Amino acid sequence: MTRQFSANLGFLWRELALPDAIRAAKASGFDAVECHWPYQEPVSEVQLALAETGLPILGLNTVRGDVAAGENGLSALIGRESEARAAIDQAVSHGWALGARHVHVMAGNAVGDGAHACFVENLSYACTVAAKKGMRVVIEPLNAHDAPGYFLRTTVQAANIIAEVGAGNLALMFDCYHVARSEGDVAGRLETLIPIIGHIQFAGVPDRGPPLAGRLDYRQVFNDISRFGYDGALGAEYRPTGGTEGSLGWMDVLR
Repeated sequence: MTRQFSANLGFLWRELALPDAIRAAKASGFDAVECHWPYQEPVSEVQLALAETGLPILGLNTVRGDVAAGENGLSALIGRESEARAAIDQAVSHGWALGARHVHVMAGNAVGDGAHACFVENLSYACTVAAKKGMRVVIEPLNAHDAPGYFLRTTVQAANIIAEVGAGNLALMFDCYHVARSEGDVAGRLETLIPIIGHIQFAGVPDRGPPLAGRLDYRQVFNDISRFGYDGALGAEYRPTGGTEGSLGWMDVLR
């Protein structure tokens, strides 16, 4: 089979404005794009670039909050519910205007039962809002090396939350890099979780560089993903070494 790859424009072509990054992704052979926080870009210009290239945009994130203060999401923060829900409304509205398929609701830095309850309630709200637009909500565990203090740490925790919320449009964003750093058994977690996975991302381990560098064998990982029945685009969310174009040798090897 021919695999499809999505360019995460939060990491790739960061030196370009989002519309030009979309065009660069198309020129380099990507099948889709995804982004982090596109809210400063004129919607009409992003829409034009998507229309010109024919690339779908898979998803975007809710805002992090006060980045200067170290915030990394709002939805598990007790007492910040109104801000969290405003961020969800913003992401769903913006994503719908761009044709995005999902919204990643970021939990933020928190711990404890109260944070868990807060996150569950905000996710229930997000799923209701997104469902009205025909969109999915995803959540992503982040490893403690890159995101110390982040509430959602493991795929087990994420799976339990997805089951507790019980919404048909809530799914797991499985980042092979984060799972490898936190849990190690990427293939085993993929096989167990494939029924609830909505999107898969990848990067080299442990430095988050291009996927052919590092200890995780993506030839095997991608074969496992296909064998387990996932047929969606795979999101390239890695830090290029040098310019993005010069880092893309993996595409022909892994496609």
